[in-house]
Amino acid sequence: MAMAMPAYLPSPSINSFHIGPLDVHFYALAYLVGITVAVIMTRRRWRAVGGDPELVADIALWVVPFGIIGGRIYFDITTPMDIPHVWYGVFAVWSGGLGIWGGVLVGGLVGVWRLRRRGVSPALFADAMAPGLLVAQGIGRIGNYFNKELFGRPTTLPWGLEIPYQYRVSGGIPARYLNAATFQPTFLYELIFDVAWAGVLIWLGHHRKIKPPGLFALYVFGYSAYRIFEESLRVDSSVYIGGLRLNTYIASVLTVIGAVWFYRTQRRPARTYAARPAAAIEPAGPAEPAEPAAATEPARPADEVGPPRSGVAAEAGADDPAGG
Repeated sequence: MAMAMPAYLPSPSINSFHIGPLDVHFYALAYLVGITVAVIMTRRRWRAVGGDPELVADIALWVVPFGIIGGRIYFDITTPMDIPHVWYGVFAVWSGGLGIWGGVLVGGLVGVWRLRRRGVSPALFADAMAPGLLVAQGIGRIGNYFNKELFGRPTTLPWGLEIPYQYRVSGGIPARYLNAATFQPTFLYELIFDVAWAGVLIWLGHHRKIKPPGLFALYVFGYSAYRIFEESLRVDSSVYIGGLRLNTYIASVLTVIGAVWFYRTQRRPARTYAARPAAAIEPAGPAEPAEPAAATEPARPADEVGPPRSGVAAEAGADDPAGG
C-alpha cells in the first residue's frame, strides 16, 4: 500500500547537532556554507577581470565579521522585542537574527576601506562580488528553515510550511493566526529569488556592457524590490508604522536608490578601474626613442639626461588607476 505524502512542508525536528561538547546550529552552518560559496564565486569572477584572487580572502576576513556585527545591530535596533531575555541576548546570533541590510552596510564600508588601502577599485570588486553575495544570502535562508522563522501568512498551498504551535507563539505572529497550521515559506521564496537574480547578474555581466558598480546597484535594486513583496507576506514580529512593516519602508527606499544608482553609473563617461594596485602593473615597455633636438636648441649632454619615464607611471600621474 502506497504511503500518502503530506500536503505541506514539514518543519525539521532539530535545529542543531552535537560534535562532542560542541553544539553546532544549522543556522550558523548555513551562513558558513554561504560565505564559502560566495568567496569561491568572487575569486573566480575577480580573477576574470584581472584581479588577484588571493585578495578576496583578505577582504572576506574583514568584511564577514563586521558584516555579522552590522547585521546583528540592525536586528537589535529594528526588532528589540525578539532579543532573547538573557544577558547575552543582543549577541545571540546562533538563535537567528541578522538583518541583511545592516550587514551589507557595515561590511561594505569596511570592504571599501580595505580595498582603497590596497589600491584596488571598490566599484569593480563590488560587481565581482554581487552574485556571490546573493547566493550566500539564499543559502543562509536555509538556516531560517531549521529555526522555524521568517514565515508568512497562513496558506493551504501544497508547499505551505508546517510551524509547530510553540514557534507560532514565540514568533510574535498575530493572535488570529495562532490556530493555523501551515504558513507561506517566505524563506524559500527568498532562496529561489536570490539564486535566480544572481544568475541574471552573471548573464548581464557576460552579455551587456555594464559600467561598474552597475551590477552591484542592480543587486541593491533587485533584492530590495523583492523584499517589498516578501514583507507583504510576512507575519512574524516587526515594528509597524502606518500599518506597514518597518522593512517595507526601508526596502522601498533602497529600491529607488538602487535604480537611480544604476542609471547614474551607466550614464556617466566610461572610466578605467584598477583590479590590481599600480605597483603590481607591468611596465608598458621601453620608451620610444626621443626625437632629435631642434637645430636652434643644443642637445643636452648624455650625463644630464634623466631616465625615461615609463608609460605606466605617466598614465598613473595623469589619472590615478586606484580611484573609483
